[in-house]
Amino acid sequence: MIHGESYKPIIAEAAKMAVGEENIYERVFIFELLKDKNDPNAVAGAVGFSVREPKFYVFKAKAVLLATGGATLLFRPRSTGEAAGRTWYAIFDTGSGYYMGLKAGAILTQFEHRFIPFRFKDGYGPVG
Repeated sequence: MIHGESYKPIIAEAAKMAVGEENIYERVFIFELLKDKNDPNAVAGAVGFSVREPKFYVFKAKAVLLATGGATLLFRPRSTGEAAGRTWYAIFDTGSGYYMGLKAGAILTQFEHRFIPFRFKDGYGPVG
Protein backbone atom coordinates (compact mmCIF):
# COMPACT_ATOMS: atom_id res chain seq x y z
CA MET A 1 0.00 0.00 0.00
CA ILE A 2 1.39 3.41 -0.96
CA HIS A 3 0.59 6.30 1.34
CA GLY A 4 1.52 9.50 -0.51
CA GLU A 5 1.03 11.70 2.53
CA SER A 6 3.87 9.80 4.21
CA TYR A 7 6.29 9.98 1.29
CA LYS A 8 5.87 13.67 0.43
CA PRO A 9 7.62 15.05 3.55
CA ILE A 10 10.43 12.50 3.22
CA ILE A 11 11.06 13.36 -0.44
CA ALA A 12 10.75 17.11 0.24
CA GLU A 13 13.39 16.90 2.99
CA ALA A 14 15.74 14.96 0.71
CA ALA A 15 15.25 17.55 -2.06
CA LYS A 16 15.99 20.44 0.33
CA MET A 17 19.20 18.77 1.43
CA ALA A 18 20.25 17.97 -2.16
CA VAL A 19 19.72 21.39 -3.77
CA GLY A 20 19.76 23.65 -0.74
CA GLU A 21 16.72 25.24 0.86
CA GLU A 22 17.66 28.65 -0.59
CA ASN A 23 17.12 27.20 -4.10
CA ILE A 24 13.56 26.01 -3.50
CA TYR A 25 10.67 28.34 -4.31
CA GLU A 26 7.21 27.32 -3.20
CA ARG A 27 3.83 28.85 -4.01
CA VAL A 28 5.09 30.67 -7.09
CA PHE A 29 2.70 30.89 -10.04
CA ILE A 30 4.66 30.70 -13.31
CA PHE A 31 2.83 32.38 -16.17
CA GLU A 32 5.41 32.94 -18.91
CA LEU A 33 8.42 31.11 -20.34
CA LEU A 34 11.43 33.17 -21.40
CA LYS A 35 13.05 32.44 -24.74
CA ASP A 36 16.83 32.33 -25.14
CA LYS A 37 17.93 35.40 -27.10
CA ASN A 38 20.78 33.42 -28.73
CA ASP A 39 18.70 30.36 -29.63
CA PRO A 40 15.09 31.01 -30.69
CA ASN A 41 14.24 27.32 -30.19
CA ALA A 42 15.30 27.22 -26.53
CA VAL A 43 13.70 28.33 -23.29
CA ALA A 44 16.07 30.11 -20.91
CA GLY A 45 13.85 30.70 -17.90
CA ALA A 46 10.44 31.64 -16.57
CA VAL A 47 8.54 34.52 -14.99
CA GLY A 48 6.13 34.23 -12.07
CA PHE A 49 4.77 35.75 -8.89
CA SER A 50 4.21 34.62 -5.33
CA VAL A 51 0.65 33.68 -4.44
CA ARG A 52 1.25 34.66 -0.79
CA GLU A 53 3.46 37.75 -0.93
CA PRO A 54 3.76 40.79 -3.23
CA LYS A 55 6.86 39.38 -4.99
CA PHE A 56 7.73 38.98 -8.67
CA TYR A 57 10.26 36.35 -9.82
CA VAL A 58 12.42 35.99 -12.92
CA PHE A 59 14.13 32.59 -13.12
CA LYS A 60 17.12 31.97 -15.37
CA ALA A 61 17.75 28.31 -16.21
CA LYS A 62 19.94 26.05 -18.32
CA ALA A 63 17.00 23.66 -18.71
CA VAL A 64 13.27 24.03 -18.09
CA LEU A 65 10.91 21.17 -17.30
CA LEU A 66 7.27 21.98 -17.95
CA ALA A 67 5.28 19.63 -15.70
CA THR A 68 1.94 21.36 -15.18
CA GLY A 69 -0.30 18.38 -15.81
CA GLY A 70 -2.96 17.83 -18.40
CA ALA A 71 -6.23 19.55 -19.18
CA THR A 72 -8.97 17.45 -17.63
CA LEU A 73 -11.46 20.31 -17.42
CA LEU A 74 -11.68 20.96 -21.16
CA PHE A 75 -14.75 18.77 -21.49
CA ARG A 76 -17.77 18.43 -19.23
CA PRO A 77 -18.42 14.97 -17.76
CA ARG A 78 -21.34 13.00 -19.16
CA SER A 79 -22.63 12.45 -15.62
CA THR A 80 -25.92 14.12 -14.77
CA GLY A 81 -27.68 15.29 -11.64
CA GLU A 82 -25.85 14.71 -8.36
CA ALA A 83 -23.22 12.57 -10.10
CA ALA A 84 -21.97 15.57 -12.12
CA GLY A 85 -20.52 17.12 -8.99
CA ARG A 86 -19.10 13.86 -7.67
CA THR A 87 -17.12 12.86 -10.76
CA TRP A 88 -13.41 13.11 -10.04
CA TYR A 89 -11.60 15.59 -12.24
CA ALA A 90 -8.36 17.21 -11.15
CA ILE A 91 -9.23 20.90 -10.76
CA PHE A 92 -5.61 21.94 -11.12
CA ASP A 93 -5.12 20.41 -14.59
CA THR A 94 -6.18 23.51 -16.48
CA GLY A 95 -4.04 23.18 -19.61
CA SER A 96 -1.80 26.11 -18.69
CA GLY A 97 1.29 24.12 -19.64
CA TYR A 98 -0.12 23.56 -23.13
CA TYR A 99 -0.61 27.30 -23.49
CA MET A 100 2.85 28.23 -22.20
CA GLY A 101 4.55 25.64 -24.40
CA LEU A 102 2.61 26.70 -27.47
CA LYS A 103 3.31 30.39 -26.82
CA ALA A 104 7.03 29.62 -26.44
CA GLY A 105 7.03 27.90 -29.84
CA ALA A 106 6.77 24.22 -28.91
CA ILE A 107 5.16 21.83 -31.35
CA LEU A 108 2.34 20.15 -29.45
CA THR A 109 1.55 16.65 -30.67
CA GLN A 110 -0.38 13.61 -29.48
CA PHE A 111 -3.01 15.48 -27.49
CA GLU A 112 -5.79 13.32 -28.85
CA HIS A 113 -6.38 11.74 -25.45
CA ARG A 114 -8.54 12.89 -22.56
CA PHE A 115 -9.09 11.74 -19.02
CA ILE A 116 -12.05 9.37 -18.68
CA PRO A 117 -12.54 8.05 -15.15
CA PHE A 118 -13.69 4.47 -14.74
CA ARG A 119 -17.35 4.06 -13.87
CA PHE A 120 -18.42 1.60 -11.27
CA LYS A 121 -21.66 0.88 -9.41
CA ASP A 122 -22.66 3.58 -6.88
CA GLY A 123 -19.43 5.54 -7.26
CA TYR A 124 -17.65 8.09 -9.38
CA GLY A 125 -13.89 8.23 -9.26
CA PRO A 126 -10.56 6.77 -10.31
CA VAL A 127 -10.21 3.07 -9.57
CA GLY A 128 -7.91 0.25 -10.49
